[in-house]
Amino acid sequence: MSSQSMPPPKTPPVETHYASKSEALWANVVSPAGYVMAVSYPILALSTGARAVYQLFFKAGVENYIPVYLSALAALCYLTATIGFAYRRRWTWWLSVGALGFETLMTLVIGVWSFVDPDLIGRTVWRHFGEDYGYFPFFQPLFGLIWLFWPLTMVAYGIRKRQPQPDAKVTES
Repeated sequence: MSSQSMPPPKTPPVETHYASKSEALWANVVSPAGYVMAVSYPILALSTGARAVYQLFFKAGVENYIPVYLSALAALCYLTATIGFAYRRRWTWWLSVGALGFETLMTLVIGVWSFVDPDLIGRTVWRHFGEDYGYFPFFQPLFGLIWLFWPLTMVAYGIRKRQPQPDAKVTES
């Protein structure tokens, strides 16, 4: 034996086996996307909410309050959707689906309306489909809805029962 210490033994890499490709996709891509939205939605809520509070209480000379109220409504939608992304419960799934559906509808309606009557809509978060916010108000609820309606997401929320794998073999002893 020498006085030098031996290096620790190498451990083999951990291999994870999934029952199907969709489960692997869920575990590696889809599920983490929900957590990303649980972080990004509050940031969007904070930015739109702060904008609405500033315009409502601190900005002098506001003549048109429609954009202010629309931004406050958007911030409320974002906070409501966050609950569903952060907590995996049946009722939060329904709450988020409703909030994201409403948000998508408002983005489309106000986005079109902002081209028709730009003076009425002003510079709200949904103006020109979310142009002032890098179009996040347009594509983020669509991604959120896709994520919520992903079959394994619905299983995680208890909306849908887990389907048995057709290739699973049952052995009797």
